[in-house]
Amino acid sequence: MMQLFPDRPLGREIVDRLEAIHHLLPDLATAVDVRDVLAQLTVAASQVIPHDEARLTIVTPAGRQSWRVARSSVDGAGIPVPAANDFVSDEAAASDVLDGLSGQSRGMQSGVRAPVRIGQDFMGTIGFLSKTAGSYTEADLVVVQRMADFVAIALTHHRLVDEARRGAAERERAAALAASEDLLRTLSKTLDIRDVFVRVSDIVARVLPHDRMSMTLYDDTTGEILRHAVSNDRGPALMRIRPTPSGALKADGSFRIIADLTQELIPVTDPPGLRDQWLAAGYRSMLAIRLDARGQSFGLQFWSLRPGAFSPDDVTVARRIGDHVALAVSHERLAEIAQQVAEARAHAERLELRVKSLSEALDSRAGYGRVVGQSEPWQAILKQAAQVAATDTTVLLTGESGTGKEVVARFIYRASARSTGPFVAINCAALPEQLLESELFGHERGAFTGAHQARPGQLEMAAGGVLFLDEVAEMSPSAQAKFLRVLQEREFQRLGSTRVLKANVRVIAATNRDLKKAMARADFREDLYYRLNVFNILVPPLREHRDDILPLSQAFLDEIGRSFGRPPAGLTHDAKDALLNSRWPGNVRELRNALERAAIVCEGGLITAAHLSLPRAPVELAAASSPEPPAAGSTTDLTIVERDLVRQVMQECGGNKSRAAQRLGLTRAQLYVRLRKYQLE
Repeated sequence: MMQLFPDRPLGREIVDRLEAIHHLLPDLATAVDVRDVLAQLTVAASQVIPHDEARLTIVTPAGRQSWRVARSSVDGAGIPVPAANDFVSDEAAASDVLDGLSGQSRGMQSGVRAPVRIGQDFMGTIGFLSKTAGSYTEADLVVVQRMADFVAIALTHHRLVDEARRGAAERERAAALAASEDLLRTLSKTLDIRDVFVRVSDIVARVLPHDRMSMTLYDDTTGEILRHAVSNDRGPALMRIRPTPSGALKADGSFRIIADLTQELIPVTDPPGLRDQWLAAGYRSMLAIRLDARGQSFGLQFWSLRPGAFSPDDVTVARRIGDHVALAVSHERLAEIAQQVAEARAHAERLELRVKSLSEALDSRAGYGRVVGQSEPWQAILKQAAQVAATDTTVLLTGESGTGKEVVARFIYRASARSTGPFVAINCAALPEQLLESELFGHERGAFTGAHQARPGQLEMAAGGVLFLDEVAEMSPSAQAKFLRVLQEREFQRLGSTRVLKANVRVIAATNRDLKKAMARADFREDLYYRLNVFNILVPPLREHRDDILPLSQAFLDEIGRSFGRPPAGLTHDAKDALLNSRWPGNVRELRNALERAAIVCEGGLITAAHLSLPRAPVELAAASSPEPPAAGSTTDLTIVERDLVRQVMQECGGNKSRAAQRLGLTRAQLYVRLRKYQLE
């Protein structure tokens, strides 16, 4: 059996393919012979849908007519060949057309088809065949369906011509509409019918005279009618109308005629007094019709200044006009889909950039991707960082070496609007003066010895993102003067160049030195200091937020373990005590280095205090934390030291035994024993 609808995902961009056949509409709509319609479609289809044969079947009350076109091996064109006619009474029987169209005797292996409908009436099918199995996807089905819509427009034209011949009263207006290509051309060249609605009204007035034409959209969720387009402003400027339950037009093609607004009510519940507003504008009669286009219900309303202007004879013409407008509505929805696709693609690209940026941060050995810590001092720092992240303000991070200033800088970057841009870090202390300026601002060829080619600087590399200047106090006076211009004027020049470049960067600087003392020694420019110190964040040393030592240690061990063949099994109780009681002059950086050394020495076992090789906590740490100085001669009494230390930690933790036990390196049970022992419960 030939494969008709292979289950394969969409393989190409539907919108582009539909646009490729869009230009056929005006010519198809005015074609005299249906065979001309098929010939034009197959020529266009050869560019957007692969096929070896095409077939069009039209069902009429008298029977069925079929044509097939075989593509030429030279230029893809073909000649319509009449097929045998046989009577088909309904859509179910017409579905058998494809079996006859299978063309297995001609070597056809796969096919795709779509029904041709006018409103709810089934008119036939259009299909394409290929000698290759599995040639068609759901995307091809969408394109074929749009071709079927074009055929329906052409058949609508034919139907209007036929109906015009049936009655003298209808002949003149139907012939005028059929002869007018203006309406089709006007609608086919726009993606927003509101842009051409005045022109549409003028064209329609030739066949259906009216003084005002309006178009509304139906909101099936709320039941409201929304005004979409009007031909003039002579009438109520209403945007939303709520009809009565019995007043809403239900089915596709249903209509309502109000012969005299002075005698009949407009069936709406909101707004009240709508009829009076129409009468005040001078209108006396109205014809309304409801249609559907690709799932969107819409209505057309024709208003006249004279009573009895519309009759049931006008409904046929109104429906034909609605068929043409339905195509424009379908184009609008296609444009909306294309816009949504473009927005989704742009959003996906932004997410991809963000994921890449976050992945790079998470992969950093220094753990910049994770912000670990729940202590009050550390949370206060993160709160300040979150507050300033939403702005483009320059930030100055101060604090001792190794406290995590770059972690805070990256936190600000990830929480800012520049998170999709680059994060470029440069250590001012690691580069000599000439190399620092070249690295920062870039240079042109021949700017200095060894500058064999032009090179962009980090300021250019950070465009659209964040430039992080670590150890900014080590910047040379010359570089300080040049960087001051970057902050003031947002522009700079490469070394050896006279061309001015724009600096689209946010600057975050960090230092472990006292910049005020550096200014007093004339080592740091005062004006640069005030430009950098717009928002200052003082990052505390590790000894001031000891509650974070153990969580940081666990995070570091997890990170270190991923690069070890035998990761450490964990920390012993005495190791935790040693970590909590150390002064950590090197702060978080020293903590990580100590843990990495211990992980190597322990060879996959538990890390003990001996593996850490840390100095014991100095006696003055416990003595300084005692609320009451010990009696003379008792400062070396370990019982008193332990009692005072437990009491001090309990006070600092506000009586929270879990936190106190964690800080002391004890279990809750061990802490309870000491509380009872020293009568501190």
